[in-house]
Amino acid sequence: MKKRLLVFCSLLAVLVLSACGSSANDSAEQASEDKVWEAIQNSGKITVGTSGTLYPASYYPEGSDDITGYDVEVIKEIAKRLDLEVEFKTSDFNNMLASVQNGRVDLAANDIGVTDERKEKFAYSEPYKYSYTTMIVRKDDLSGINSLEDLKGKKAGGEATTGYSKIAEELGAEVVAYGNTTNDVYLRDVDNGRTDLIINDYYLQSLALQAFSDLNITIHPDFKFDETSNAAIMPKDATELKKQVDKVLSEMREDGTLTKLSGEFFGGADVSKQPDEDIPTIDEVLKQQQEEEK
Repeated sequence: MKKRLLVFCSLLAVLVLSACGSSANDSAEQASEDKVWEAIQNSGKITVGTSGTLYPASYYPEGSDDITGYDVEVIKEIAKRLDLEVEFKTSDFNNMLASVQNGRVDLAANDIGVTDERKEKFAYSEPYKYSYTTMIVRKDDLSGINSLEDLKGKKAGGEATTGYSKIAEELGAEVVAYGNTTNDVYLRDVDNGRTDLIINDYYLQSLALQAFSDLNITIHPDFKFDETSNAAIMPKDATELKKQVDKVLSEMREDGTLTKLSGEFFGGADVSKQPDEDIPTIDEVLKQQQEEEK
């Protein structure tokens, strides 16, 4: 009987300790989750990674040292409503994401696409921009691209780890990687033949064509695919920061601030709303082309 009682007490002790351990772990996890937001509150400042070279998302107007752009102004407004100062740190895309991971910045905003792969490592805010994917080519010969199969062996300008560069690679193109350079460098390289194409966001490419109308470039008329959504990106465990940012974004959507900012930077277009037309996936485009070739 005493042995049974001893065993019972031992099991009870294990269960109690396990429960305490679970509670302690939960508390530690919660503390970790709140660490980013706690540091922001203590400093009264949010630090944001961005490029400063991607018009109209994040850029410096000619002759100005004041960074602006759609993403930049969205973040400025979020910081203002949260009663925070904001500091922008510029870098290329790879270093931007690394800075989020190592804590050098609290979040990053730079027309960053929402992808399943990044969701494994980062948390996203609610999207504040919607678009789809297009392709800039040379105007006079469409860079010799009549189907997506023709991308094999072509040179695509882009940053090495972006989703757009991965699409180009998957289609057989060679990615010519750039650092944190301005839009015009990418565009002029297509014009002069150093590269053949740029796969990127429709709205950004449309504005680029307007800004550099003297170049021999155009958006390929036959290719638009893969709806995209763009958002701010932050550490995976920054749950309270995400909650605060999402709350303000919801308010900005409801009171028309996102629509207003979009109009200012995208020629009157409201990128804060999803496109009205149905946009096929890249797989659907490939399938259709294969059927047409039969």
